[in-house]
Amino acid sequence: MKKIFNDNITTLVKSDSFDCMRRINDKSIDVIVADPPYFLSNGGFSNSGGKRVSVDKGKWDQEQDPEEFYSRFLNEVDRILKDDGTFWVFGSMHNIYIIGYLIQKMGWKILNNITWQKSNPAPNLSRRMFTHSTETILWVKRKHGKQLFNYDFMRELNGGKQMKDVWTTPTTQKMEKRFGKHPTQKPLSVLKRIIESSTNKDSVVLDPFVGSGTTCVACRQLGVRSIGIDMEEDYLNIAKKRIADYSNERVGNIR
Repeated sequence: MKKIFNDNITTLVKSDSFDCMRRINDKSIDVIVADPPYFLSNGGFSNSGGKRVSVDKGKWDQEQDPEEFYSRFLNEVDRILKDDGTFWVFGSMHNIYIIGYLIQKMGWKILNNITWQKSNPAPNLSRRMFTHSTETILWVKRKHGKQLFNYDFMRELNGGKQMKDVWTTPTTQKMEKRFGKHPTQKPLSVLKRIIESSTNKDSVVLDPFVGSGTTCVACRQLGVRSIGIDMEEDYLNIAKKRIADYSNERVGNIR
């Protein structure tokens, strides 16, 4: 385990996520934001910028038993999350049903099934099915927990109307990749909305698969303490540069 960056707001740690999470005290984290591996690296192909590219992202996206991986992860989440804490997890149709099943099996409550709609998705090369243009974000709490939700602020951001569970953005913009890119990087606008909706100035946020640091950048912009863990130092170095330059990070459109 190696600290890549640490100050009074942000900590970046190079480590296997499970090894690092095991060192975190019981019931010490307010919010967990997780974009775990989807395990799609299977030798297939996708579309990027109109070009045919491999879907293989790295060894971290290869797993023989995804259910066992997600179960281990959720057990650690259950241990370190505060009683009234909440948990956000990203997924696609390939893995979100496994995760959702396991969450409910553990007796947690799914507060929202957020649909993140991409306004400019890559076309489907096979032409045998509809174009994939959405991913899912589950927002979860303990069965008897009392979640923090900044309802009034979300309503204000939405022009005085209740904010809905479909969020539409373009895919991650080039500005957010100026120091390098991560193959599954999410838009800053999505992560910032998550942090704005479910934290306050006293919150501690953990991202156990932080990649190029978007969660920590969002927290930094909002003055919220965060911990980011990743096993790839190259991605953490990108995250470190983004955090140092967080005031110049532009937040894209989201509606």
